[in-house]
Amino acid sequence: MHKPLLVTDFLDRARRHYGEEEAVVATTGERFTYDEFGDRVDRFSAVLRDRGVEKGDRVAVLDPNTHYHLEAAYGSMQLGAVHTPLNYRLTSEDFAYILEDAGVDAIYADHAYAEKIEAIREDVPTSTFVTNDADAVDGEWEAFDEIIEGVDPDVERPEMSEDDVITINYTSGTTGDPKGVMRTHRTETLHAYLVSIHQEIADDDVYLWTLPMFHVNGWGHIYAVTGMGATHVCSRGVDAGWIFDTVVEEDVSYLCGAPTVLNRLVDHYDTEDPATTGANDVRIATAGSAPPEATIRTVEEEFGWYLTHVYGATETGPLITTSDARRHFDDDSADRFAIKKRQGLGYLGTDVRVVDEDGEDVPRDDATIGEVVVRGNQVMEGYWNKPEATEAAFSERIEGYYHTGDLATVDEHGMIAIQDRKKDIIISGGENISSIELEDALFDHEAVSDVAVVPAPSDEWGETPQAFVVPDDDVDDPDALESDLVEYTREALASYKAVRSVTFVEALPTTATGKVQKYELRAELWEDEDRMVGQG
Repeated sequence: MHKPLLVTDFLDRARRHYGEEEAVVATTGERFTYDEFGDRVDRFSAVLRDRGVEKGDRVAVLDPNTHYHLEAAYGSMQLGAVHTPLNYRLTSEDFAYILEDAGVDAIYADHAYAEKIEAIREDVPTSTFVTNDADAVDGEWEAFDEIIEGVDPDVERPEMSEDDVITINYTSGTTGDPKGVMRTHRTETLHAYLVSIHQEIADDDVYLWTLPMFHVNGWGHIYAVTGMGATHVCSRGVDAGWIFDTVVEEDVSYLCGAPTVLNRLVDHYDTEDPATTGANDVRIATAGSAPPEATIRTVEEEFGWYLTHVYGATETGPLITTSDARRHFDDDSADRFAIKKRQGLGYLGTDVRVVDEDGEDVPRDDATIGEVVVRGNQVMEGYWNKPEATEAAFSERIEGYYHTGDLATVDEHGMIAIQDRKKDIIISGGENISSIELEDALFDHEAVSDVAVVPAPSDEWGETPQAFVVPDDDVDDPDALESDLVEYTREALASYKAVRSVTFVEALPTTATGKVQKYELRAELWEDEDRMVGQG
């Protein structure tokens, strides 16, 4: 029997079985049951319909993690319109490019970010502008809560196919103009199923939104958490103290956080010693880059939370691997931290390989480096209006696999460990150096709060490792610390891997999801060079 896989099924199921249960804890203090949440979604669908939005049209959503984002997303998708979430850290110029590229037909924007859209209003191909607080926004904007009042919520859905594109997620643009990643009902649905299984999401979970909803639809959690009938706790930003308070007050059982978020939590815990759990045990998923073992140790042994390291990319769903391989480690053994730092094993139904330049699998020796390629039902349909880029993404080393651009090794169990991005690997005097290995070593130094390592040009070696370090507040002598860090890495690792220079900064440039934008650091170092690679 064949039943189409549609993203609208997730909210339908929650309303059918959990209508009177709490669905959303809003940032405004309001609380909505699934019946109430669903009714607001229906009304927003009706509003869009009345303004001419149809199946296949694109509806942009610019919003932090509020209930409006969830309502706008499902309200669009019920019409078969394409949910197009936007990264709220971008500039007006960025939005102008994306909105024109996507050809959006309507925009919902939170009042705190609507001015960025207002600035380019004449360049945007739509006349439908909706916000949550029209009085706080210049220009002609409609207020979400006002326009859904008095609207007939009975909206007839169009016929939809599981192969229809239902979301476009734009890449973070760290290497050029953002590309629109097309995802279908089928890819979104199967990815949400996989998340529900591997992240063990249940109907009694209380999920705290610290991960941006715009980021590949919050790693698919706008679907998985909803479909399971669990509770969404919304937020307007990431503050370590607020996170701990909310975990306790709302009995949060599950959240996600990039390593930078984990670092903030650890720093706050070290200084404030907050309570870390409410009535529920807490699970946390992290991704973006490998967290240091010391961070994982603190999260699990001090916070009492269970950490899972997952991995993927916007183009892959995103999630394709997990470190949660409990038959390969003992929960009471310190050895588990080294395993949890790995990106891990492929998700169910996901073919994850590490291949050499000829497309052949590298040996499982945990030493030979190759590129991570993946094939699975959660992988994107392609890039919006970019067939050549789509072809290149699936064909460089091996045909039919998405090429992640990440370099990794594979151990005896088939668990991968990312060593670097292809563009970030440091080749010094003919030797490959992993920036991640260096970063992990530097993270263990008590004076280092955050760090990123990139290649710097060298007349002698072609490239040498350069560290950008955010020092702890109590560092008095940066010059002495630089010498100390250089020697520290020389003692911790093979001498050729040691950093040669350290630049101290107040903060590292990051995307909204906490991924360090190394290309900015590289550009700073290589601006006087003819090319961005050394001749080592």
